[in-house]
Amino acid sequence: MKLVNYAITSIGIAACFYVGAFGQQQQMRTEFLSKVDHLVYATPDLAAGVERVQRLLGVKAIPGGQHPGAGTRNALIRLGDATYLEIIGPDPDQPKPDRPRRFGIDELRAPRLVTWAAKGTDLEAIVQNAKQHGVDLGQVQLGRRRRPDGVLLSWRLTVSPALNADGIVPFFIDWCETTNPAANLPKGCVLVALRAQHPDATRVQAGLSALELNLRVDAGAAPALIASIRTPHGEVELR
Repeated sequence: MKLVNYAITSIGIAACFYVGAFGQQQQMRTEFLSKVDHLVYATPDLAAGVERVQRLLGVKAIPGGQHPGAGTRNALIRLGDATYLEIIGPDPDQPKPDRPRRFGIDELRAPRLVTWAAKGTDLEAIVQNAKQHGVDLGQVQLGRRRRPDGVLLSWRLTVSPALNADGIVPFFIDWCETTNPAANLPKGCVLVALRAQHPDATRVQAGLSALELNLRVDAGAAPALIASIRTPHGEVELR
């Protein structure tokens, strides 16, 4: 009987540890996802990129607007109350800019998730802290675009000359007085997980940890972001 009671007690303790660990993992995932502002899906052809994503996710992308002078425009899909997917590509109504388009769009041969944006305030402090930990987030700049309905959106963001760690380390964005674009998009999809792969996973993971971003980075042959999204079709992966 003592052995039976001991076994039952051991199983109960193990179950408590399992439930506690699972709950902690869920909390960490929720906290991390709350820091994701948006995912950037870049494409060499905007119309083709939008069609591909709409087919995969089963929802319609909403036109976002032009980025004057940058030679790009975007379309958006809501992934949460304050999180969205940005599909961005060359704007056929703008001339090709003198400088390369952001996110390596000019070199892309196929659409893919190229990077992501993290929510932030006091961006100068974030940049300085990152620099002290060996992560170069670049400079803080202003951004703006006008929605098709005429509403002007403005924001501040960190801009680096290159994609940090091939896009796995995010840029930071502060919408200031502007409401996050996700709030005005129709519901339909939810971001449930985000992970990454990189040939130098340990180094990249250390940089993310310095920024207090708990993004899981696994070893992989090439840099990649993988988003798990709950859609009307079920859960799908977008890379």
